[in-house]
Amino acid sequence: MAENGASPLPPTPPAHSPLARAEQFVWLTARVLEQRLFAHLFRNASADPVETALDAYRNDDGGYGHALEPDLRGPVSQPLHIARALRVLDSVRRCGGQRVERMCRYLTSVSTADGALPAIHPSQRGYPTAPFVPVVDDPPSELLATGPVVGLLHRNAVWHAWLFRATDFCWQRIESLEKSHPYEVEAAVAFLDSAPDRSRAEAAADRLGRLVREHRLAALDPDDLGAYPVAPGYAPAEHHFPHDYARTPESLARTWFTDAEMTRSLDFLAAEQQSDGGWPVRWRQWSPAPALEARPIVTLEALRTLRAYGRPVG
Repeated sequence: MAENGASPLPPTPPAHSPLARAEQFVWLTARVLEQRLFAHLFRNASADPVETALDAYRNDDGGYGHALEPDLRGPVSQPLHIARALRVLDSVRRCGGQRVERMCRYLTSVSTADGALPAIHPSQRGYPTAPFVPVVDDPPSELLATGPVVGLLHRNAVWHAWLFRATDFCWQRIESLEKSHPYEVEAAVAFLDSAPDRSRAEAAADRLGRLVREHRLAALDPDDLGAYPVAPGYAPAEHHFPHDYARTPESLARTWFTDAEMTRSLDFLAAEQQSDGGWPVRWRQWSPAPALEARPIVTLEALRTLRAYGRPVG
């Protein structure tokens, strides 16, 4: 063990490798949470400091706040913060126990009448919030918020009474989609990839994939982005690509795309690494701090996706 008590680190990657350049970017710009998560995922560091860093965002109600999801500022707990917290815990294989039990109690307390989650709970009112996630008094249930949370809980074999109605909501919403937008599709995939009923998930994913292709919700040719529409309210260049839906080869969304389409998508992702070592934020930027905090998150996701597909990063 190192003298300072840290876990031994693997050999430093080549100085000009994508991983080495990203590492410099993370140490320069990231929050402690993303620094600790990078060290765990790519430098063999312990998961304990990741949990400790995540605890700084936890509230007494079992939820998370304090801009854990960078586009929601302020201290109050929100469902989108829970989704981010679960993603972190899943990344370090610590998604269970009393911590997650408290999360489920919080989710129960903020659920809508049909047992699902709103994107933004009204308690966010008065705190800085991205303009594309408006705060309303009686927010509707959203697959965007519910799907990733339910999917991660199922993925980690968490069982709680809250899950029953929330799972039913996800099935109903996904199987009735006639039109959608990329972030809702991503949320649907997050649910379907871990839903316990695998045959039903495969059938729903097949139908959803046809919808994605029919409505051109995935940019299949990065050299001709003008051929693909951008969803209303999105930033002018906020396209989504095959790798945004199929983040691993095991994802049900991988079957939506040919090998050639996936290769072009991953080539585009690798080439997006910028001169400072980080990947860009494609969605609408509304304030400097959220954009700064989001880029390391996006960078970690890019590295994880490339590694999942066997692309060299370090």
